Amino acid sequence: MNVDHPMPHTHVCVWIDHREAKLFGIGLETADEERLVEPGPHHRIHRKADQVGKGKAPPDTAFLERIAEALSASTAILIVGPGVAKAELAAHLRLHHATLAGRIWGIEPFDHPTDREIVAAARQFFRAAERMHA
Repeated sequence: MNVDHPMPHTHVCVWIDHREAKLFGIGLETADEERLVEPGPHHRIHRKADQVGKGKAPPDTAFLERIAEALSASTAILIVGPGVAKAELAAHLRLHHATLAGRIWGIEPFDHPTDREIVAAARQFFRAAERMHA
């Protein structure tokens, strides 16, 4: 999906791995979803024992920029997912979008849940976080 506009809700949960990002706008009663898929082929990097380096592809900055654009109207952001992609997104926002980075309320590990589980967990997270911010 190509994102031409920001999410309609101000509380957004991003589930991300290295291939896709699912953005859930969380409302009290409703949730909207946008799915972004990293463009291009996905190559697995294999490291040989005698090579230096982590054998890891760098994050796709164009993909991270598309996510940042979709988050532009967000006032509260929760980033979840497996592996390091969530930390890479947070680091990208801190480096290139300081205002958005300041809106990150949490970064949590969340393996491969269903969309419903993501929305339920995000709604619970935002309710608890709002009580703490009050």
